[in-house]
Amino acid sequence: MLPRSEYPRPRFRRDGWMNLNGEWEFETDPSGSGLERGVPDKPEFDRKITVPFCPESRLSGIGDTDFMPHVWYRRRFDLPEAARGKRVFINFGAVDYEASVYVNGALCGSHTGGYTGFQLEITSALVPGENTIVLKVDDPMTPGLQPRGKQSDRYASYGCVYTRTTGIWQTVWLEWTEATRITGVKITPDAVNASALLEIEADGELEGCEVTAEASFEGEYETEAFCQMDSGRSSLTLLIEDPRLWEPGEGNLYDVKLCLRKDGQTLDTVYTYFGLRSVQIQGGRMLINGRPVFQRLVLDQGFYPDGIYTAPSDEALKNDILLSMAMGFNGARLHQKVFEERFLYHADKLGYLVWGEFPSWGIQPDLPESADIFISQWLEVLKRDYSAPSVIGWCPWNETWGENGHGMRARTQRLCYLVTKAYDPTRPVIDSSGGTHVVYDIYDAHDYTQDVETYRERFAPGAKFFDNWTKKYYEGDKPVFISEYGGIGWNPDGAGWGYGSGPRTETEFIERYRGLTETLLDNPGHIGFCYTQLTDVEQERNGLYYYDRRPKFDPGIIGPITSRKAAYEDT
Repeated sequence: MLPRSEYPRPRFRRDGWMNLNGEWEFETDPSGSGLERGVPDKPEFDRKITVPFCPESRLSGIGDTDFMPHVWYRRRFDLPEAARGKRVFINFGAVDYEASVYVNGALCGSHTGGYTGFQLEITSALVPGENTIVLKVDDPMTPGLQPRGKQSDRYASYGCVYTRTTGIWQTVWLEWTEATRITGVKITPDAVNASALLEIEADGELEGCEVTAEASFEGEYETEAFCQMDSGRSSLTLLIEDPRLWEPGEGNLYDVKLCLRKDGQTLDTVYTYFGLRSVQIQGGRMLINGRPVFQRLVLDQGFYPDGIYTAPSDEALKNDILLSMAMGFNGARLHQKVFEERFLYHADKLGYLVWGEFPSWGIQPDLPESADIFISQWLEVLKRDYSAPSVIGWCPWNETWGENGHGMRARTQRLCYLVTKAYDPTRPVIDSSGGTHVVYDIYDAHDYTQDVETYRERFAPGAKFFDNWTKKYYEGDKPVFISEYGGIGWNPDGAGWGYGSGPRTETEFIERYRGLTETLLDNPGHIGFCYTQLTDVEQERNGLYYYDRRPKFDPGIIGPITSRKAAYEDT
C-alpha cells in the first residue's frame, strides 16, 4: 500500500498528479564526495527507503539515528499518459536541509530549508519511457546558521531536543499542467463585509486570459467572480450573501474552484477553500470575529514514535487535533516545527486555532548572516500558510534573549516582526515567545512554576502581568498570556523528566493541573494559555498523552477543567 497516498496540498489542489511515495533507493555519503565517486550512476544504491519517512525513523525501513550530513535518493518512473505533452513539475513537501534535484542526469534545481516545500519544472529533462530522479541532500547541522527546531545537536536525544530528521519527510509528487497555468492564490477573508479577496498569480501566454472563481458552501453554489490575467497577477472579490463564519470549534469552509480560461477554453483548474473570520487586537484584548475568545492552547511538537517528524497516516494528523479537543483545548502552538499542510487542513475543517511558529532553534539571531537565512525561509512559511483560517497568529522566534532592544539580536527580531507584518497585516505577531520582547502585538511569557499558591498570588485578577524569565512586570497595554505553563511530569516507570517535582499520584497531578489552569482562567486580563504539552516526546515525559497517544488521564476529568468558562470571555 502506498504510504501517505492522500493529496498533500489541500489549499491548492489539481486533478493531474502522481504520488511518488513508496520505495526509493537510498545511500549515505559521509564525506560528501558522492558526485566525484559517481554515486548517481551506480547500478544500485546501498539501501532501500520508504518515502516520505526520514531515514532516522522506523517507518522508513532504516532507523539509523546517527548524523547523516549527506545522503542520496533515487527513483525511476514512467510518465503517465495523461502527462504527455504537458508541462511537468516535481514537488517535494519538505526536505531537510539542502536539496539538489537531478532528472535523467540533468540538474533541474535546488532548495535550501527543511520545513517548506518546493516545485521544479522538469519538462525538458524528461525522456520517453523510463525516467530517473536523483536527489542529493546535504544536512550539515551548521551551528548558528541552520534552523533545526527540536532536532538534537548531539548523537542522542537529551533534555528537550529529540531525534533528528534528515532528507525527505513529506510527500513527493508529480504534477502536470498546460503551458499556461495558475501558480498561486492568496486569500484574505473579510468577515465584517462578508467577502474574500483572492490575489491570483499565473504564468505562460496570458494575453486574453481570465480567471473565474466559483464558491460553494457544503456543496451548494454560493457566488462567483472573475478577473483578467494578462499581467500574470490580478485579484477578485467574492461577495457572500448569507455568510457562515469560521468559528472556534466550527470550521465553516467555502470551497472555491478557480478556472483559467482563454477564448472559451479552460487551460487550468485549481481547487482551494477559505474561511470567513477576523482576528483583531483591541486594547488589551484579542478578538476573533469581534468577540473575546479565550485561547485554550496546548503545546504540540508534532513528533511521532515511528515516523519522527512525519505522521504515519493522514488520520494520525487529524487524531492529534481530536485528542487535544478531548482534553478541552481549542487550539495549539505548533512548536518549533512547520507542520504538514494536511494538519492545517484538518485544523481548518475542525475549527481548531493554531499559532504558526518557525523552528528557530539552531540559528543565532546575533550572527549577521542569520537574518537573511531566517527571513528567506520564514517568508516561505508565511506564503504557504497565509490562507489557512485556523492560523490566528505568527511567532518567528522562541525563547531568544536580546539586549533590551539593542544589538544585532534585537535588530534581527525587529526585522523579522516587520517582514511578517508587511506580508500579513491581518494577524498578530509575537516576536519571540517567552523571550526578550522587542516589538510585538501580544506580550507572552513562559512560567513553569509548579506551586499552585505561588501561581494564584502571581496571577490574581488585577495583578500586573509577571514575566518569570525576566523577573519583571509588564507595564504596557498589549494583550498578555502565559504561552507555556505546566509541563507536569507523569512517568510511572521513573524514566524521563518533567518540570519541577513530579506528583506522586494521579489525584495530585489532577489537582495541580486544576489549580494552575483555573488560576489563568480566572484572570480577566489574560487572553489565553498554552499548556505543555499534548504528548510525551521521547525522554520528555510531561504530556497529557503518552508518546504512542494513549491517554495518561481521563479526558472526562481533564477536559472540563480546561474548557471551563474563562473570566476573559466576559470582558
